[in-house]
Amino acid sequence: MKDIARFLSGFRTFQQNYFCAETEYFARLRERQSPRALVVACSDSRVDPALLMGCEPGDIFVVRNVANLAPPYDAGSGLHGVSAALEYGVKHLEVEHIIVLGHSSCGGIGALLRSDGGELGEFIGPWVGIAREAVQEIQEEFRDKPEAVRQRGCEMAAILVSIGNLLTFPWIRERIEAKALYIHGWYFDMATGELLSYLSETGTFEVLVARCVG
Repeated sequence: MKDIARFLSGFRTFQQNYFCAETEYFARLRERQSPRALVVACSDSRVDPALLMGCEPGDIFVVRNVANLAPPYDAGSGLHGVSAALEYGVKHLEVEHIIVLGHSSCGGIGALLRSDGGELGEFIGPWVGIAREAVQEIQEEFRDKPEAVRQRGCEMAAILVSIGNLLTFPWIRERIEAKALYIHGWYFDMATGELLSYLSETGTFEVLVARCVG
């Protein structure tokens, strides 16, 4: 119960900061939301995108799932939770940016890296299987590298898989071609505190925000 009490205390702090001190701000948010970015992030408790990017309520539309994956476009029957969120963010909220935010020490990618998928779980296995082909390619390419290097490569490859899958959605591609929407692949290194960004020009992840100095 101590955790629940801490959560309630945290909510009271939020309440004081926004509902007591910023009544007009939340009054506007009650009417509509207009985030400029949609973030596909991992469910990992250590990488809350709003916290990492210093966002206020209403700044970003967030889709969180195991291993920050976006599935390919599929108009068939099924429960397409991530696709529904993408559709709402792009077609209704008209976000200008989609950020796929990956991170180091990702449990989902690590499990995929060390298994054949069958033991990952009824739902987890098929889901992280979205990145299986890319992970296998990195495994082969980096087979002589330490496990930490292979995991990092697989985590970054999964970001690129998600970006490629996003481009299979016709209404996402249309907006990109019209220069009304931009996709970014970011990687948060929890060991160094750095934020890296994928550069299509070089095919590499480069430092976007450097580690702390001093």
